[in-house]
Amino acid sequence: MNTKPVKQKRESNQMVFGIRAVIEAVKSGKDIESILVQRGLTGAIFQELRDLLKEEGLTYQLVPVEKLNRITTKNHQGVIGIISPVSYQKIEDVIPGIFEKGETPLIIMLDGVTDVRNLGAIARTAECAGVHAIIIPARGSAQINPDAIKTSAGALFKIPVCRHESLVKTAKFLQESGLQLVACTEKTNDFLYKPDYKLPTVVIMGSEEDGISNELIRISEHLAKIPMYGEISSLNVSVSAGVILYEAVRQRGGSELLT
Repeated sequence: MNTKPVKQKRESNQMVFGIRAVIEAVKSGKDIESILVQRGLTGAIFQELRDLLKEEGLTYQLVPVEKLNRITTKNHQGVIGIISPVSYQKIEDVIPGIFEKGETPLIIMLDGVTDVRNLGAIARTAECAGVHAIIIPARGSAQINPDAIKTSAGALFKIPVCRHESLVKTAKFLQESGLQLVACTEKTNDFLYKPDYKLPTVVIMGSEEDGISNELIRISEHLAKIPMYGEISSLNVSVSAGVILYEAVRQRGGSELLT
């Protein structure tokens, strides 16, 4: 059900060392997973990098030089760029293709899921459930690295991953495109069975620590929780994602396989 195949299939993250090398990687359109910058770094070339990152909507993390030195013994000049092993897409480009194929969009949005193995496990389940795309934030999300890819059993190479600066703006765009937002949260009395997943749907999952942001909860058409009957009152986020996605599969006709 994917709208288009992911272009490349690299086995691990590639690293780029040095300010000029990172500048050229960004200019060439490489999908940058993260950029590490030495604290206190100055100079005209670094300012050029900062301006470029701002222009491209990319962020960087300030770290002590010792961390950079542990990563590489090469002359990193205070900057290391990590290139993602997958090609990120924009959901604006994915949605039209789904409708053109006559399919009903089923999207999963991950708000603050920072554990790479949870991300990988969710991607594996999503691919099996026929989800059309995964949306993650540009900041505050798990990196797509070899551990995530391994946990996903390669699903991260098969399903479009869309990375956006603002999940709220992205969610509003999806609403304007005719998709309903179903936020999986304990802040409701409604169980996950209530929404009609036969409609174009975005399932929103939050981190186990903080849940879904209040902004996303406020604009969601439906809030849905998973029934809990044991003494442990929470599930791992990847398990929760599986539960709600397969309720969508059941409603969309998957129940026929069980009869």
